[in-house]
Amino acid sequence: MNAVLIAVVVMLLLSLFRVNVVLALVVGAFAGGLTGGLSFETTIDSFSSGLGAGANIALSYALLGGFALAISQTGIPQLLVNGMLKIVQKDGEENRTALGKVLVILILLTMAIFSQNLIPIHIAFIPLLVPPILHVLNMLKIDRRLIASVLTFGLTVPYMILPYGFGFIYHEILATQMELAGLTINMSDIPKAMVIPVIGLVVGLVIAVFISYRKPREYEDRQIELSQEVVQIKTSNLIFTVLALIGTLAVQIPTESMIAGAVTGIIILYVTGALKWKEADNLINDGMKMMAFVGFVMIAANGFAAVLQETGHVNLLVKSTSEMLGANKGVAAMLMLLVGLIVTMGIGSSFATIPIIASIFVPLSIEFGFSTMAIIALVGTAAALGDAGSPASDSTLGPTAGLNADGQHNHIWDSCVPTFLHFSIPLLVFGWIAVMLLN
Repeated sequence: MNAVLIAVVVMLLLSLFRVNVVLALVVGAFAGGLTGGLSFETTIDSFSSGLGAGANIALSYALLGGFALAISQTGIPQLLVNGMLKIVQKDGEENRTALGKVLVILILLTMAIFSQNLIPIHIAFIPLLVPPILHVLNMLKIDRRLIASVLTFGLTVPYMILPYGFGFIYHEILATQMELAGLTINMSDIPKAMVIPVIGLVVGLVIAVFISYRKPREYEDRQIELSQEVVQIKTSNLIFTVLALIGTLAVQIPTESMIAGAVTGIIILYVTGALKWKEADNLINDGMKMMAFVGFVMIAANGFAAVLQETGHVNLLVKSTSEMLGANKGVAAMLMLLVGLIVTMGIGSSFATIPIIASIFVPLSIEFGFSTMAIIALVGTAAALGDAGSPASDSTLGPTAGLNADGQHNHIWDSCVPTFLHFSIPLLVFGWIAVMLLN
C-alpha cells in the first residue's frame, strides 16, 4: 500500500479519536516512513529536518498571540461593547429591534474580519466581546447559530483572500509549500485565484442570515460571571494602540514578516506605557500560550510532509492516481478537494493542512495539466475546506467560547454543524467551479 495514504489515514483516524493532533502527525509520519521502506533512524532524521520549515510560522503565531492579548488589555474590546450597548439596548423601542440586529451582526462581522488583519488579535476578542452582549442578543432574540456563522465567516474569509495579517501567513505558507512541491508561484496571484471560492462563502453567509436563522430564538437571560477584569479605558492608551497597529502594518508589509510586525507593535505598547511593564511579561506569555498549539501543529505538519517526500511514494501516488482517473480533470479536482476537506476536518487547521496536501496535490495537478492559477485555487481551497465545521478549529472553538458563556450554546450542533453546512459545502462547490474555470 502507498505510504502516503497510510500516513494520512493513520493521522486522520487518531485525530478523529481525539488524539492530540501533534501526536497524531508524529505517529502518522512514522507509519508512513516505515511503510515506505525508510529505516527508523532515517524516518527520525527526515522528520527532524522538516521541522525547521515550520519554525518561522510558529514564532509568528506566538508573537501575534502575545500582541493580541496585549491589545485586548488596552480597552478596545470593552469600548466596542459599551458602544454596542448604547446603540441597541433601548428598552420599550420595538421599532429598533431590526436595526439592533443589523448593527450587532455588522459589528461582530467587522470585528472578526479586522481580527485577522487590521487588528491582528485572532480569536482573542471573542471571549472579551461576546459574553457581555449575550443579554442584548437575548433581548433581540437573535439565533446564536447565526452569530456563530457570522463570526466563523469573519475568521476564515480574510486569510483566504487578503494578503495581510493572518492572510499573509496563509499565502506565504501556500506559496512556500507549492514551491517545495515543484511549482513556483507569485503570492500576488493567490487573491485572484481565491475570489470564486470566497464567493461560495458569501453565498453561505447570505443563506444563514436571510433564510436559515432569520427567525427569532428564545434564550434564558442567565447571569454570567465574567472572568476578565474590567479594563480602565484611557484615551491615551487607545491612541497608543492605534499607533502600535499602524506600526505593525507599516513594518509587516514592506518586510513581509509577521514576526517583525508583531515585535514592532509590542515594542510600541511597551515604550508608550499602554502596556504596563509589571504586567507585560505575564500578558505576552499568556498570549503565546494561547497560540502555541497552532504553532506546534504547523511544525509537526512540516516534519510529516518531509517524511512523505523522503519515501518517494508521493510520486507513486501521483502516477497511480493519474492512471486510474485517466484524463477526467473534473473528477480529479473534486476528489482532491474532498481529501482536503477530510484532512482539515481532522486536524482543525487550514494553515497546517497546506504542507500535508501540497506535496501530493501539486505534482498530481501538474500531471493532469491544470494551469498555475487553477492549482493555486485547488490547493488554497482544499486547505481551507473543513476549517468551518471542524470541532478542533479555532474558527468554531472561538465562537463557542463566547456564545456558550451562559451554557446555552452547544459546540457541535450550534457551531460546527451550522458552519459546516453553510460554508464547507458551498466552498467545496465554488472551489471546484474555480478550478475548472481557471484551468
